[in-house]
Parts: sequence; C-alpha cells; structure tokens
Amino acid sequence: MAVDRDHVLRSAAALLTRKATATMDEVAKTAGISRATLHRHFAGRDALVRALESLGIEECEAALDTARLDDGPARDAVRRLVQAIEPAAGLLAFLYTENQLFEGEEQNAGWTRIDERVESLFRRGQSDGEFRIDLAPAWLTEAFYGLLASGAWAVAEGRVARKDFTYMIAELLLGGALRREES
Repeated sequence: MAVDRDHVLRSAAALLTRKATATMDEVAKTAGISRATLHRHFAGRDALVRALESLGIEECEAALDTARLDDGPARDAVRRLVQAIEPAAGLLAFLYTENQLFEGEEQNAGWTRIDERVESLFRRGQSDGEFRIDLAPAWLTEAFYGLLASGAWAVAEGRVARKDFTYMIAELLLGGALRREES
C-alpha cells in the first residue's frame, strides 16, 4: 500500500499543532500508519519537523500570493494576508516554537523570502502614510507572526471562535500599527 506523504504531513501537523510534544508513535497512529512506515519516510523527529517546515513555507508563500500584497491600501492587504494564512496558522504556531529551524547555518531560505515580503508590506504602509514610522517593519513582521501563533493557539484551545481569527489578529495588529493624526 502506497503511503500518501502529504496526508502523513498534514496529519502530523494537525497533531503537533495540538500537542507539540507528541511522539513519533502518536504521529504514526494519527496518520493511520505504523511507526516503521513513518520512519521509512522520516528518519526521526528532526526529519519530520524539517518536512513540516517545507510545508509551512509552501503554505505561507501561497497565502502571500493569494493576499495580493501590492493591491490597494496596505491595511487591506494585511487583512487579506491574515485571512489567507489562517488555514496554516496552527502549523505555523508549531513551527514558530521549533528553535532549531531558526538557528545556525541550516536555516531555510524560505523564511527569509517570507520575512522580506511581509516586511515590504509594512514598509509600503509606512511609505504611504498608513502605518506608524516609529515601529520598524521587522518588528511589525515579528508582531504579525506572534499574533498568528497566539491566535492559532487560542482557537485550538477553544478560548476564541475560529470565525473571529482574522478580525482579532488584523484589528489588534493594525490598531497598534496605524498612524494616528497628531493633535
């Protein structure tokens, strides 16, 4: 029987989003395969996390494309981006806590591409006079990631409704990023 790698990755992502400390046995059971089969595809947890990282980068880049970051006001593009990335937010929240992905020489270049695109959106908003200029685009990008992760965890734990995800994140981020008229 052929194993659907995408199914295994998405099953692992769903489990690890809810339980970051899940064992490889638990991942295999969730995916409906044996541990031996899981290990034939992923030599260990690190290999699985690296494969999930690739999936997360792919999902982020697709969301960035869907959000049409260069169209219309930057604040509207931020809202579209939050909405487009919402289906992958749980996976991204898990990856956000995997420090080995962001340390050393082996950092995936995909994260840099994503950072550059998001920072560019905030820079555009600043240039257009929409966003505060006293907050660095890199900081606004990190705040965006942190809010995505927090929102995903809050939804997963049932503390907030999934239907409120986009509104909660976009409005809190934009409420802090929008430039205020000086009195």
